[in-house]
Amino acid sequence: MTTPAAPLLLDAFDGSGQALRRELRRRRRALTPQQQKRASECMCHRLRRLPEVQRARRVALYLPNDGEIDPTPLIAWLDRRGARVHLPVLRPLSRNRLWFVHYHSDTPMATNRYGIPEPETRHGAHRARRLPAWALDLILLPLVGFDEAGQRMGMGGGFYDRSLAFTRRPGPRPRLIGLAHECQRVEALPVEPWDVPLDAIVSDARAVRP
Repeated sequence: MTTPAAPLLLDAFDGSGQALRRELRRRRRALTPQQQKRASECMCHRLRRLPEVQRARRVALYLPNDGEIDPTPLIAWLDRRGARVHLPVLRPLSRNRLWFVHYHSDTPMATNRYGIPEPETRHGAHRARRLPAWALDLILLPLVGFDEAGQRMGMGGGFYDRSLAFTRRPGPRPRLIGLAHECQRVEALPVEPWDVPLDAIVSDARAVRP
């Protein structure tokens, strides 16, 4: 298990969200491959014990980028349990919004405008495999930062906040779990009115329930 580190103090950044974001991204990129692998193993172990992960049959996760903690070791475990794994894809003609496409080892991939691999959706056979967020049981999303109260900081583009805004209204919704390295923990984060609340946050050292 990773030894919990002291949380980063927000006061050191004079309330500058961008400066804090840069520091937290620098921290996760500074982890060695061995540290990344161990953190991923610890986090995935915690996730496999959560009831909402065990129950889910339609699950979205992400391919790690920019030092993000890696959830992909869960894919084989989910497959054995009969769950279908989906990846986020940037929606064309819809600013900063996502849909989710079924993913397996033979899925054709393309690179989006941010240089991140995602399932190819330009052809009809692959377009048919996409789902809106509300049709999923569980979404595992990457975080830039988090605190003990379950508040989160994303990349700042608003992709998940816009795509998941419907969860504030009555109706079917997926469970939402944010993932991060323990070194991305902050003493306290401000709450923005557009932030979509999460059901849990899991790092390599802890699970936080807001």
